[in-house]
Amino acid sequence: MKTFESYKLGSLQLKNRIVMAPLTRSRAAGNIPNALMAEYYSQRASAGLIITEGTSPSADGLGYARIPGCFSPDQAAGWKLVTSAVHAKQGHIVMQMMHCGRVGHADNLPPGGTVLAPSAVLLSGQMWTDAKGFQPHPVPREMTLEEIKKTINDFIHGAELAVQSGFDGIELHSANGYLLEQFLNPESNRRTDLYGGSPENRMRFVLEVAEGIAKKIGANKIGLRISPYGTFNDMKAFDGIDSFYATLCQKLSDIGLAYIHVVDHSSMGAPPVSPTVKKLIRQNFKGAYILSGGYSLEKAEHDLLENLGDLVAFGKPFIFNPDLVEKFKNKWPLLTGDDSTFYTPGPAGYTDYPTHS
Repeated sequence: MKTFESYKLGSLQLKNRIVMAPLTRSRAAGNIPNALMAEYYSQRASAGLIITEGTSPSADGLGYARIPGCFSPDQAAGWKLVTSAVHAKQGHIVMQMMHCGRVGHADNLPPGGTVLAPSAVLLSGQMWTDAKGFQPHPVPREMTLEEIKKTINDFIHGAELAVQSGFDGIELHSANGYLLEQFLNPESNRRTDLYGGSPENRMRFVLEVAEGIAKKIGANKIGLRISPYGTFNDMKAFDGIDSFYATLCQKLSDIGLAYIHVVDHSSMGAPPVSPTVKKLIRQNFKGAYILSGGYSLEKAEHDLLENLGDLVAFGKPFIFNPDLVEKFKNKWPLLTGDDSTFYTPGPAGYTDYPTHS
């Protein structure tokens, strides 16, 4: 099966085309990766590529409770435990860098952290905090030009620290309504300066982050995740969205990024991603294309054979089945588990799912 064939991604030789999707698990007490997380990721090292949970490049980006960062020596040391454990099992792992932007609350940030966004546009709903339970999202503070430049540098520093910690590369999370997508989407970006308004201006922040990181660690170590037509975190489709993402992916291809990771959450009830924009992205981006969104092994094999993508990401099945690749290969039944433990502290529902016996 093509799903189990090796694939060359940038400088990496992946042992199969199965990707473990980024999955927030909220086990990083004090925002520092730990031995429990190293065990969790190493259990799943048979994936061709592991993409970590969203990891903030700065204190301002830590919007959720107990998500990890990558901006301090302690965090780098914690991540070294993770990468070493995965590499010991001949796995490959990249860090997903996620600045939450307006998706956060001050009670989830360390002292000095601020909820920032392209514009002061309130996000609906509430955010869990360990200190006070669910709290309404605050109105974010609109970023100054100086804060934009600082955040770009935070991303660059975080990427350098990730590679120093042993990661095989990084994925920029420009999907699901987090900071990078907040700049792309006019629903959340109401700016009138160089970082807002026209499509070119709304792309500027993402492209400057990608270019800056490419100069430091190499473009072939960078992927980027997008979710056109996604509605998570108050995102909405906008006029010209297909051509917008086609142009963005062309520019990212020109930088030389290793892959584009396209989110399609229609299997979870979100609007489907337009086939037109998928086709345009495939045409305009010359690196690898990672498919994702409710895939079974059969659907993955079909779409790979049809050349709709090069790799396929699986999310929830990897939570419940640390040996997912082996189960796919041997047609062993898949386990399901307890959704209520997705974001709770400790090993329960995290490292205690058994492998096939």
